[in-house]
Amino acid sequence: MFDSIYSSIVTPSQFFLMAGVSLALGICYSWIISFRIRAQKRFFMVTSLIPFVVAAVITFVNGNIGAGVAIGGAFALIRFRSAQGTSDEIAAILIAMASGIAFGMGYLAYGLFILMGLAVLLFLISGLNIFQHKQLSEDQLLRITIPEDLEYSDTFREIFQHYLKSYESTGVKTTGMGSMFRLSFKVRMKNPTEEKAFIDELRTKNGNLEIALLPYAEQQGQL
Repeated sequence: MFDSIYSSIVTPSQFFLMAGVSLALGICYSWIISFRIRAQKRFFMVTSLIPFVVAAVITFVNGNIGAGVAIGGAFALIRFRSAQGTSDEIAAILIAMASGIAFGMGYLAYGLFILMGLAVLLFLISGLNIFQHKQLSEDQLLRITIPEDLEYSDTFREIFQHYLKSYESTGVKTTGMGSMFRLSFKVRMKNPTEEKAFIDELRTKNGNLEIALLPYAEQQGQL
């Protein structure tokens, strides 16, 4: 059961068996993780195909050093330009790739265990109320756009002291072709129900320009 289906030479029937199993399990895997990972439909389409794609590459290399070097060079030419993924998405992709390696070596049972076992484990762990620190969930990212002529060092101090338990500057950058500044703060509200009043007072200081108040943990890679 746990032996490789491949012989010294991969036959068409062996390859298509591997392809059918990896594609079917890839779709099931994406369906399971879709209940816990919030992502676009394209992400789940890709994770459905990754086990088979990786398996196909491993199958065709199959100990051929020259082919392995050629494939490595081909992948080195690819430039991935996409939005940074969350930790959940990265974990999902790594699981799919690990199972693809097992499928590509002909170990279908091991691939099944890796893909479906870890999918169920990820599903169960993400549903448990553990590893959640209340203080971290209270942190928010505040972004304030201001005109370039506004002195921002002390402009918002009184408002911050009135509405916030704590605040910390996380960066300043120019925007709008250098005609405005965007300030970023890590903040924690005293009373979350006062969020609208807090934003309204900030608007009186920044000339009614853009203000964003976002979950801090989900925005750390985009500061």
